[in-house]
Amino acid sequence: MTNDPLDEEAAPFDEAELPARNRRVIEALLFGASEPLSVEQLKPFVSDGADIKALLEELRVDYAARGVNLVRRDDKWAMRTADDLGFLLRREETQTRPLSRAAVETLSIIAYHQPVTRADIDDIRGVEGGKSTLDLLMDAGFIRMRGRRRTPGRPVTYGTTDYFLDHFGLESLGDLPGLDDLKGAGLLSSRVPANLQIPIPFDGALADDEDPLEDGEEDDDAFAAELRDAGGDKI
Repeated sequence: MTNDPLDEEAAPFDEAELPARNRRVIEALLFGASEPLSVEQLKPFVSDGADIKALLEELRVDYAARGVNLVRRDDKWAMRTADDLGFLLRREETQTRPLSRAAVETLSIIAYHQPVTRADIDDIRGVEGGKSTLDLLMDAGFIRMRGRRRTPGRPVTYGTTDYFLDHFGLESLGDLPGLDDLKGAGLLSSRVPANLQIPIPFDGALADDEDPLEDGEEDDDAFAAELRDAGGDKI
């Protein structure tokens, strides 16, 4: 006999109660998780054939007016403090050093133009970026090495992480502010060219011109990997 709450032998129950039990299990897992969970991560804990997406939507509606909301972060879900009550927790937050202008620019370029290489970022910014900027963003968990561009030298490509979405309260990259949003927030001049367009970030696993990283590369220092490939010896 097992202790599995969905094991009929351990705890007999009416099949009509199964959806409610599945929902309680999902609720408990999300409440106790330190990071957002995907449908695939939840699947082993519910009954076979359970419509996890429907159950998540039910929970999202149930929690919509509460102090804690169920939110989607790309293809994952998490319990988070309601936006209008966030100030209650900010009082307890440890003060952290704000991102530098170079880091904000670099993160913005990666968010909107991903997948991008280091050369792409330098070209868009118009200046050569330093090692510390990408290191800082990777250490903060905002960006990751995605793959390698299928071009000479096979440079590393960068993209944002699930933590980036969670930190900035975005369900998906499609929720990044558009042209009108940026103007309204005062982050973009109202006199920008009429034909200016905000790029749409690629939101898939790998683009057509990307190859996957080799085993263990995710744990390598990104610049060390690029300099090694280029024959360099300075970090």
